[in-house]
Amino acid sequence: MIRSRKFSLPPFARSLSARLLVLTIVFVMLAEVLIYAPSVSNFRINWLKDQAESAHIAVLALEAAPAELISEDLKAQLLSRAGAYAVALIRADRRLLLYTGPPPPVDVTVNLADGSLFGDIGDAFATMSRTGDPTLRLISPTEQDPDLEVEVVLNEAHLRTEMMLYSRNILLLSVVISLITGLLLYLSLQWLMVRPMRRITEDITRFSQDPKDSSIGVNVTRRTDEIGVAQTVLAEMQKDLRGALRQQEHLAALGSAVSKINHDLRGILSTAVLLSDRLSGVDNPEVKRVASPLIQAIDRAINLCTRTLNYARDEGPELTRTRFRLHELIGEVASDLAVLAENERTDPGSGPQVINEVPADTIVEADRDQIYRVFSNLGRNAFEAGARRVTISIGRPDGAELIVETADNGPGLAHAARDSLFKPFKGSARQGGTGLGLVIARDVMQAHGGDLELAASGDDGTVFRLTFRAAD
Repeated sequence: MIRSRKFSLPPFARSLSARLLVLTIVFVMLAEVLIYAPSVSNFRINWLKDQAESAHIAVLALEAAPAELISEDLKAQLLSRAGAYAVALIRADRRLLLYTGPPPPVDVTVNLADGSLFGDIGDAFATMSRTGDPTLRLISPTEQDPDLEVEVVLNEAHLRTEMMLYSRNILLLSVVISLITGLLLYLSLQWLMVRPMRRITEDITRFSQDPKDSSIGVNVTRRTDEIGVAQTVLAEMQKDLRGALRQQEHLAALGSAVSKINHDLRGILSTAVLLSDRLSGVDNPEVKRVASPLIQAIDRAINLCTRTLNYARDEGPELTRTRFRLHELIGEVASDLAVLAENERTDPGSGPQVINEVPADTIVEADRDQIYRVFSNLGRNAFEAGARRVTISIGRPDGAELIVETADNGPGLAHAARDSLFKPFKGSARQGGTGLGLVIARDVMQAHGGDLELAASGDDGTVFRLTFRAAD
């Protein structure tokens, strides 16, 4: 019996949607941080280039003015506009200076001609981390004349202030972009993934509460993506599960019914056995000929009822292990199958045969009665399927395991029978069969630590392979 549990979807704070929104914002912010480093470095380089350009213009104005017009006030105005303590224009044969007094000692020197990507990024963060009013000496080549350099001595605090302001603007812009991008991604994924997954989750939750109700479950849509495939697969799984539940109920009802009628049926069959025994004692050849198959038919009916009941109860075989010769056991199986087929023969000497090719010294440690049951089921199934000969031999050894193969010359198994060969009530290849013979045989072999499997099947016959643990 399947017990359904009640499930509820989590609140928004612990939902997939909330996690998706938070992760989107975090990832966008991380991307902005990675973009910020080269951006602030580029801002610093451009600011320094602008300062060098302003200083160059100031020096050129000084050079163009008549000597008598150059006063200290004019120099101070030019330096103030350039934001510098001193400016020098250096050529190979000439050096032009603009200053009003000795500049403060230089703390940091920057040569724009020697810059690199990672070096500039490191210098940018170093600039923002310094405190006070450090003096910066800037060396920059001019774009018009590569042989001409401009040297500027200025206060780095102005650069740091501009970089901090730029960083604040970048931060605010990043937050806005993160929120907008996160919201758009959230809405897109909410529409494409989260809402469909939430509906699937709700459908599965309702299905788990009452799996037998065919009106609830995952609804299949026309989507062709992964979610559409998941919906289709889940719908098929639910359909198969409902079928399995119905079959389980039927099997449970069958087991209950067999349990109830088993006692009465066995009593009726026991009475029939007593009557048939009396018939077999009558000194009449015709009566004896009829009584023998009647007794065998009643015994088979009793065994069939017992096997069905035991399987419905899920009672595994109880093993009593002994050491015995497998050749002798196969001989007993062959004799008993020959007796069972005696009354079905119309032409003497044409009945089915069991060829025993197992070596006489082959020792097996197992439950003798249960192994007898396995080979008897295999032989009986082969003869009922139309085989006239079953050969039992030792297969190729596989390490510590003993391989036994049973090969018949029947018509082979149909493909439909192969797919459900070891399924109860489904694996029978003949009409009216229960399909329990091979199921029980395989259960017995697995209980011994071995296995039973179909090795081959075709027009020339069927081969089953049995695996035993080799006796010490």
